[in-house]
Amino acid sequence: MPTITRRSIIATGLALGGGPVLTGPARSELVIDVRRGNFQPIPIAVADFGGEGDTGLRVSGIIGANLSRSGYFTILDKARFPERPAFDAAPDFSAWKSTGAQGLVAGRVTRDASGRLKAEFRLWDLVAGQQVAGQQYGTDAANIRRVGHIISDAVYTKITGVGGFFDTRIAFVDESGPKENRRKRLAVMDQDGANVRYLTQGDALAVSPRYSPVTQDIAFMSQAPGQQPRVQVINLETGTRQVVGNFSEMSSSPRFAPDGRRLVLALQDGGNSNIYGLALGSKETVRLTNTNAIDTSPNYSPDGSQIVFESDRGGKQQIYIMGADGGAARRVSFGQGAYSQPAWSPRGDLISFTKQTTNGFAIGVMKPDGSGERILTEGFHNEGPSWAPNGQYLVIFRDPGGQGGGKLYMIDITGKVEMQVPTPSFASDPTWSPLLSGGR
Repeated sequence: MPTITRRSIIATGLALGGGPVLTGPARSELVIDVRRGNFQPIPIAVADFGGEGDTGLRVSGIIGANLSRSGYFTILDKARFPERPAFDAAPDFSAWKSTGAQGLVAGRVTRDASGRLKAEFRLWDLVAGQQVAGQQYGTDAANIRRVGHIISDAVYTKITGVGGFFDTRIAFVDESGPKENRRKRLAVMDQDGANVRYLTQGDALAVSPRYSPVTQDIAFMSQAPGQQPRVQVINLETGTRQVVGNFSEMSSSPRFAPDGRRLVLALQDGGNSNIYGLALGSKETVRLTNTNAIDTSPNYSPDGSQIVFESDRGGKQQIYIMGADGGAARRVSFGQGAYSQPAWSPRGDLISFTKQTTNGFAIGVMKPDGSGERILTEGFHNEGPSWAPNGQYLVIFRDPGGQGGGKLYMIDITGKVEMQVPTPSFASDPTWSPLLSGGR
């Protein structure tokens, strides 16, 4: 599962010249505001991509599935198409109006003389009668699935104004076997559940993985039988693993700094736990809290200037924020129940959390000052929220109770969208990767 960057998937702009077709967003009607909860999914058509064998159909299938799973689009049944769109000509806008679709994605996949594939797409605003996006990508055949995700991101971002999240992966703990003796392996997959790869073999417990926001590194806590739990970092490109720090006590809850060069983690001290920062290069360790409480689950703000964490220093688990160098902390959660597992949104506007009450476990969000608390979902057991790189969705663990086990779910910040994320077996402890094609 190699990392593919912008250097290996070459993208260039694509516009259809001639005639009355316009390019650019000036008159576009193809817009949906997904920041608030009063939106309605926008109807859109995704035509079968033509070209090289069944490769085009694979790409358009990925695009349609991605847009549907986002919760912000209703995909038009192909039986209702008034025509088979031609890639090199504008659609019959008057004919499409009767379908109710507001947008149309058309494309093709061909092969050039060197054997490389060229994937092209156009996004049409059927209401305004214009092309609003178009791109072509040159890539190897092995990368074509990722191209489908990248096109999905381009369409999603053009219509919603929110950054993409389809060209990402999710790491998680795969759980198999009887409930009282689960085998827990660290695994990683595409965000839609494809291409599952196991990173550990299950001979040692693996929990609490967290992706680096800038590299293909994952930090997690590992415990071999009879040994002290230790934080480790694994690199997905090389497979190399290293134990982080030389601590005599249990280390847990690792989180990367925004630059990927430091970790913040919890270190057990007798019956207490304090938060430490650790530079991955120099291995220098700095103690950030010094209390007789359990301080854990630290998480950096996107700019690296602050750390949010949970603590029972007030008698019950609550959420606190302190500077990245430690010092005085201020409490930001004040509702009924116990708050834990805070995670700062990549956009910096919200902090997600797990909240336990007498009714069960809920996943919610609040502003960094503690105001605007909203519960997104609740039930028997929900926990472990991790943000998508666009700050619009969370992936969580959910166990409905009984003799089964937990699964992963994706929810958006409005609480209107909730989708199960497919996994091979029971799963927990999800963590979302950065956008794989973004900026590298």
